[in-house]
Amino acid sequence: LLSLGTGTTSEFDKTHTAEETAKWGALQWMLVIQQMTEAASSYITDYYLSTVFQDLHSQNNYLRVQENALTGTTTKADDASEANMELLAQVGENLLKKPVSKDNPETYEEALKRFAKLLSDRKKLRANKASY
Repeated sequence: LLSLGTGTTSEFDKTHTAEETAKWGALQWMLVIQQMTEAASSYITDYYLSTVFQDLHSQNNYLRVQENALTGTTTKADDASEANMELLAQVGENLLKKPVSKDNPETYEEALKRFAKLLSDRKKLRANKASY
């Protein structure tokens, strides 16, 4: 299973003082709650799938690819400007060089190549079985 995320922001790394949040209106609180819910849902789904694949001793058959520190215009899903597309391409290039996780020092580039080979080998195996 190759799970491709749309990315998340580092918004939750920010801290706010009680004085700041006391000035927030209902809309600001609703936006914060929505962002937290979306982030939690993505994290929980990834955690669940990762755990299931580990329990089945198939952890090499699951890869989640997602940048978790988008900033600026790269966080805007409706910005299809050429400049933003170039920024997103750079985000993708940089992500390829990052390790998959703290527990897995393999880079995303290495993991995607391994994953592609695994899929290719399985397709060849199915094709060979079908020809018998």
